[in-house]
Amino acid sequence: MPTSKKPARKRARDLGINIGQYKPGRWNSITDVKGVLVGHSTIIDGDGPVHKTGDGPARTGVTAIWPLHHNIYDERICGGSFILNGAGEMSGMIQVQEWGLIETPILLTNTLSVGTVSDGCVQYLTQKHPQIGRIHDVVIPLVGECDDSWLNDIAGQHVQVEHVFEALESAKSGPVEEGSVGGGTGMTCCDFKGGIGTSSRKLPAEEGGYTIGVLVMSNFGEIEDLRVDGAPLGQMLAPQFKDIPKRRHTYGSIIVVVATDAPMLGNQLNRLAKRAALGIGRVGSYAAHGSGEIVLAFSTANHFHRHDKKRVHKMDVLYDKGLNPIYKATMEATEEAILNSLFAGTDMVGIQDRLCPGIPHDEVERLFKKYKESLNL
Repeated sequence: MPTSKKPARKRARDLGINIGQYKPGRWNSITDVKGVLVGHSTIIDGDGPVHKTGDGPARTGVTAIWPLHHNIYDERICGGSFILNGAGEMSGMIQVQEWGLIETPILLTNTLSVGTVSDGCVQYLTQKHPQIGRIHDVVIPLVGECDDSWLNDIAGQHVQVEHVFEALESAKSGPVEEGSVGGGTGMTCCDFKGGIGTSSRKLPAEEGGYTIGVLVMSNFGEIEDLRVDGAPLGQMLAPQFKDIPKRRHTYGSIIVVVATDAPMLGNQLNRLAKRAALGIGRVGSYAAHGSGEIVLAFSTANHFHRHDKKRVHKMDVLYDKGLNPIYKATMEATEEAILNSLFAGTDMVGIQDRLCPGIPHDEVERLFKKYKESLNL
């Protein structure tokens, strides 16, 4: 069942952690890229052990990203991708790799709900566009997943089509709710409560003035690996959490979605997606054997009208020599988005009464300040 909106937790910058050189956009969110909308459907129900699959506890949900308002089916845009390690799934990504175009919303959920979420997206789009599969081609929704089974009765299939509709319909611009919401509800990151996080960068006018936004669903890593703006805070925090049971049967995964208004081709967006992987590494991931680090990137600058009859399409394209600032901004925003997903998390008790703690803000702030002082920064 959807839960009421929770009070916002502090973000990285509220704790004095300012990643990189570029300034964030107005909301420090993927929605700083004009036209991008984000919505969630959160499912938190039940407690204790699983007596019967399907009875819960449920700690899961759906997050929806509209790349271009609600017009993405009719106004397709350029897209690209990168897979750092492929023990994960983003359905529909093969078509993006082939065409260099995105024509559906992007949805994030748990591993065993990819089919349901894809079906829900198809139902939603065919209701809005009844010509799909009759006059026009079929659609292949973009659905990314991470495994939330450490906290969620994942085999219970708690995500239903109604949750997909709720996430799609509730999507809006402005600040994005982070942490244990939507697809991120049951996710863990470096043994702390992870989930949805977002950040953005606004380039100065002399470097194009473009906006880059990132949204992540973080579910990777172990506490000892966690780094915060270069500080090995995971190693410093680990002794305080040594007695709490931790996920060790799997390393986890992460889905990253990168948006920009810079005019870029599909191949340039493939290259941009690779730089998001550098941001993942900055937080401590080494892309373990069993993890999935999957990145999807898109540009809202050029629109490809589905009903356009012209044989030739003219578009703006950024010269490759102008990509470097965008690369750097993407790495920065990815790193900060992951940290924001952590700092938004609070203690959550899930399946089998497992506790996943929220990262302690006061201790992070103290240790980070002490680390910087040791480096005379």
